[in-house]
Amino acid sequence: MEALRTNARISLRNILVTTDFSQVSRTALPYATALSRQYEARIVVAHALSPEPHLSVPVDPLPLEDDPVWLEAEGKLAKFALGNPLGVRPAEMLLERGDFWNVISGIIQKNEIDLVVTGTHGRQGLKRLVLGSAAEKIYRRATCPVLTIGPQVPALGGSDWKLKTILFPTDGSEVSRKALPYALSLAEENQANLIFLQLMPLVPYQYQESEEASARESLRMLVPEEAAAWCKPEYVARFEFPVEGILRLAQERDVDVIVMGVTKSRETVLQEHLPWPIASRVVAQAHCPVLTVRG
Repeated sequence: MEALRTNARISLRNILVTTDFSQVSRTALPYATALSRQYEARIVVAHALSPEPHLSVPVDPLPLEDDPVWLEAEGKLAKFALGNPLGVRPAEMLLERGDFWNVISGIIQKNEIDLVVTGTHGRQGLKRLVLGSAAEKIYRRATCPVLTIGPQVPALGGSDWKLKTILFPTDGSEVSRKALPYALSLAEENQANLIFLQLMPLVPYQYQESEEASARESLRMLVPEEAAAWCKPEYVARFEFPVEGILRLAQERDVDVIVMGVTKSRETVLQEHLPWPIASRVVAQAHCPVLTVRG
């Protein structure tokens, strides 16, 4: 594995916050606001209304000003956007009717979105098999990074989001390397500690020390030499299952954000309903936001 030759600092100009008006959405908004302050970015808040049902007898759709469902959603969107505890008002509020992903992807393209911030209820097991995950649709399909706020993440309240410790778990794959520039850039912007984590399957005791040393050296090779001037990299190798290892270290070190790569959606319903992908379990159980970058 080779180190990045240059550290490409990320630029956030347009941030999209998706909302279903739930508590997890309200928790997500201040995190987006904190980033918008740091990067002087514009915030767009959006809600996708379910498509109108197909009726056996066609009828003309109600005008928007007479549609009670639309008017209720419009009122909720305004209340959500204007209720930001950090006091920053969104540049735009968008309400559209249609398939969830079609609406969100269209907004991402039209508004040149650099980052999506979304809350998730963290459904797992049977609930996830039946209902799926709107957040996972976004972070497995969106071409831009996605910051997901799970149900275990605390509300910011009236304070800013200070990034002191960043966790970058990697298996050395090309998918995980896609997220590395974002981990490095956030560490530089915040002068933060950056923990590189590689988790390995258990090997016989007599080989563990050499395997750990080899893994840590591989992690060191990922980091540009100049990184020492603006962040404190730390290299951790452990013999542990991926989800449990990531979550355990994140709690042990009071991590402020986890940055990780995710695989692209295979565009099948089954793929997005499977209960065991690593990213979906980390997002659902983490006590800090998770920034995912699609490989």
